[in-house]
Amino acid sequence: MAKTLNVNGKTHNVDMPPDTPLLWAIRDGIGLTGTKYGCGIAQCGACTVHIDGNAVRSCSVPLSAAAGKRITTIENVGTTRNGRAVQAAWERLDVVQCGYCQSGQIMSAVALLRDKPAPTDADIDAAMAGNVCRCATYARIRAAIHEAAKNLA
Repeated sequence: MAKTLNVNGKTHNVDMPPDTPLLWAIRDGIGLTGTKYGCGIAQCGACTVHIDGNAVRSCSVPLSAAAGKRITTIENVGTTRNGRAVQAAWERLDVVQCGYCQSGQIMSAVALLRDKPAPTDADIDAAMAGNVCRCATYARIRAAIHEAAKNLA
């Protein structure tokens, strides 16, 4: 059964069962591979996307629940002011090591800065707690979020 998705401002018809995780519709149905599969149970954050501006784990959202909503993936987040600021801070502070988790980290950071333009360390830790980085670049992630917030102020 085809579902219509609005992903990164474009309409896509995806012919997958309604209980298919949004992650697979994005990756396999549409062909956007920046959103990563990590755990499949919404615990690692690698699959984070925005639905109507809110950071969500796309591996746990059924396709039927995403239809008719605005979905933003890592491929498009850099078109927003917050997205550009976060991506620039990530580059300046050399946050990435292996890079696997970074799309999810960036998506969560962008949503955090939308809700809290001047986050404290505690705010950052709380917002980013569901994003796992096996390379343990957490200190650089926090620093990059602070830098992005400063540059957006």
